[in-house]
Amino acid sequence: MEITEIRITLRDDDKLKAFASITLDNMIVVRGLKIIEGAQGIFIAMPSRQRKDGTYQDVAHPINRETREWLESHVIAAYKEEVRKEQSGQRPVRRERHEDDMEAEDAY
Repeated sequence: MEITEIRITLRDDDKLKAFASITLDNMIVVRGLKIIEGAQGIFIAMPSRQRKDGTYQDVAHPINRETREWLESHVIAAYKEEVRKEQSGQRPVRRERHEDDMEAEDAY
């Protein structure tokens, strides 16, 4: 399996740094990954939905540690590159506001 595209939408938030969408083998898109700044650094939260009882369940997720690490390394590298481009002026600042999050994700 190969990640053939990663799209990053930066956020202007203390903890939620960006949303990511990935394309696998030019065939499957997974939207709604979150790049989060946690106490021990940046990590990826998989897309989830809220259950009736208020808890959350991942919609899609890696089934083992090696796959999670592989996915996380690629997405975090793409995020860091997007931040670098923004800071160097190679990309216009496109940070989304909270109410625009779903619209930004739907644009993919």
